[in-house]
Amino acid sequence: MVGSRLCQIPVKQIMVDPQILRERFRIVQSKRESLLRLLEQPDLGTLRIDVNQALEELDDLIDDFDRTFPDSPLSGNGGN
Repeated sequence: MVGSRLCQIPVKQIMVDPQILRERFRIVQSKRESLLRLLEQPDLGTLRIDVNQALEELDDLIDDFDRTFPDSPLSGNGGN
């Protein structure tokens, strides 16, 4: 049975250095400015909905990151 074979596959734990994660996340966060500039375009049409959604999700991700790593907040609010 396929399902029982899948359970036997070992799962590797991947340890990520928190500093590397912070650096990579800052790169992702830097894309927020691009989304804001795109949102200012008057001819965006229905794409505006997608850009707004992307901004909301990115803001949620930044908040989650700040809660996970309170010693290095990215939102600029001091981790609060």
